This record gives sequence, structure tokens and C-alpha cells, in this order.
Amino acid sequence: MTDPSVLYDRLREETETVLIGNEQVLRHITVAMLTRGHVLLEGVPGVAKTTIATLVANATDLQHSRVQMTPDLLPADITGTTVYHQRNGEFELQKGPVFTNLVIADEINRAPPKTQSALLEAMQEGQVSIEGSTLELPTPFTVVATMNPLEMEGTFKLPEAQRDRFQMKLVTEIPDSDEERAILDRFDANPALDADSISQVLSRDELLDARAVVPETHIEDSIKEYILALVGATRDHRNVIHGASPRATIALQNTAKAVARLNGRKYVIPDDVKEMALPVLRHRLIMSSDAELSQISAETVIEEILQSTTPPGSDTDHSTGVETAVGDGGTKREFE
Repeated sequence: MTDPSVLYDRLREETETVLIGNEQVLRHITVAMLTRGHVLLEGVPGVAKTTIATLVANATDLQHSRVQMTPDLLPADITGTTVYHQRNGEFELQKGPVFTNLVIADEINRAPPKTQSALLEAMQEGQVSIEGSTLELPTPFTVVATMNPLEMEGTFKLPEAQRDRFQMKLVTEIPDSDEERAILDRFDANPALDADSISQVLSRDELLDARAVVPETHIEDSIKEYILALVGATRDHRNVIHGASPRATIALQNTAKAVARLNGRKYVIPDDVKEMALPVLRHRLIMSSDAELSQISAETVIEEILQSTTPPGSDTDHSTGVETAVGDGGTKREFE
């Protein structure tokens, strides 16, 4: 079996030859690929959203496609359609770009909701229905969709059902001055540097092996209760109309398991859940009108919930160097 932490280290080391900063974004995209998730990547133009997704694709031997989402794009442009050939009088299926392992949907919120909905079945069921026929998608299948902030001109708001299909929403930030200086120096030394400059360091089989390891990660009942408390608090918060769905609860558990593996552990601790709470929950909360008028964001609500929800305890036996997790009833259990 491929160790997920080793897989991530190889991916990070290779992409670092082009990518400066945004390591957390790369880490969480890796988590999504290990847990059959899809990623919504938000940021202003020019902060390497598409580059990050392309780097991940080029570092693996996964088949990938890039779809530029525009206002005139039709659902059939994504899923495919049947074409009539007059020469032989037969219809032939023309598969769309969704039939691949990694779909990069660039600027997804510049396409209308009708076109965005073409990805719903693919993202949830791993299949596509075209004119009465249901076709399976390749395995693995991941969608990385980039989007501009809603304040940008020419954008559409993603429907709630579409947002909920994404396992997590990541935000790419403007680099700080040191990172931006490093970017200038690197591109000054190599002006032709781009996402095609890296080599393949992972295989499809290695990714599938690492993915098979993640579900075996142990999670105590007390941490499951912690996850339920966090998600439940989003539904009861005074500034939220609709909180996170049960799909979010499952996503939080799955991603916490993957983070534990990336950290070299076979069991989940509360910090794994805390790391994934913001990316998993932020895009699923529907804020009240009063909160929006007061400029209270979903991120603010989630941080407040994390601060007010007590996690289960953890401890380390320093005499033996064995890390233990405090389980139900305060009992300690060791994990090799």
C-alpha cells in the first residue's frame, strides 16, 4: 500500500519547482483526491488557481481536461451528446470533457446555473446520463473548479445544490511581499516556467492504493460526536438560515481521516477535524440577511463555533513516547 504522507511529499516537492506559497491549498486538494471529493477554488484573477489544478494533473498520470466556463456554454458541451452521421445514417455518441480523471472547470461561476448543473450527477454518482443512456465515468474522478469572487463582473452565484456537491472550498490569497519577490526572481531566471515544466511523480495505481488506506483510519466515538457538534452548531447559529448538510458531516469525517494520514497517523485527533472545518463548511452556510448587512461571513461563524465547541481531550505518554487518544469515558487507547 502507498503511504498517503509519502504520496503528498512527492507531489509537494515536485510542484514547488513552480508553485510558491499556497501549500495549504495543494495539501487540501490532495485530501480531496484521497477521499473522492471535489474542490471549489476561489480567488481573484492572477493568483494561480488554474495553475495549481494543472500542476496536480501534470504531476500524476491521470487523464485530465480543462473546460473554460462561459455564459454561452451548454450542458452538452460538458457531458457530450449524440451526433447524426448522414453518410451512414447512424447516431454516434460524442463524449464530452467530463469523461476523464481530473476535470478543471475554469471560472465555473461565469457559466449559467443550467450549465453548472451538468456536473451534478457526475460529481455525486460518478456517472453521466446522455439521451437516456447512463455512462460510468473513469476512476478516480475529481472536479477542481476555479471561481472568481461574486463581486467580480460577469459572475453567477452557484446554486446551493451545486455548492453542496463540492467537498470543500479553498481560497487562494494574494501572496505576501516575500513570496511575490520570490516569484519575480524565479520567473526572471526562467521566463518559460509554467505548469508543464514539472514531471510526473505519481501513478494512478499509487493514488488508488493511498486512497484505499484512508477509510481504515481509526476515529473514536468522541471525535465523531465532536464532528456532529460542530455541524449541528451551524444549523442553530443565530446568523445562519440553513446550516451544513449531512453530506458535510460525512465530508468532515472523511477529510479528517485523510489529514491524519498525511500527518503520519493511523487515527484521528481533534486538530485534524479543526483543520478541515473551515474548508468543508464555509461554502455550505446560507447566511441571514441581517448577517450579510452586518458583513458577518460564514468564516466568522465557523471560527466562533470552533472556539465555543469543546473538543475531546488528547494526551501523550512522554515516558514511552507513545501518543494516545483519549476515547469515550476518558479511557486512553494506543495506536501503532
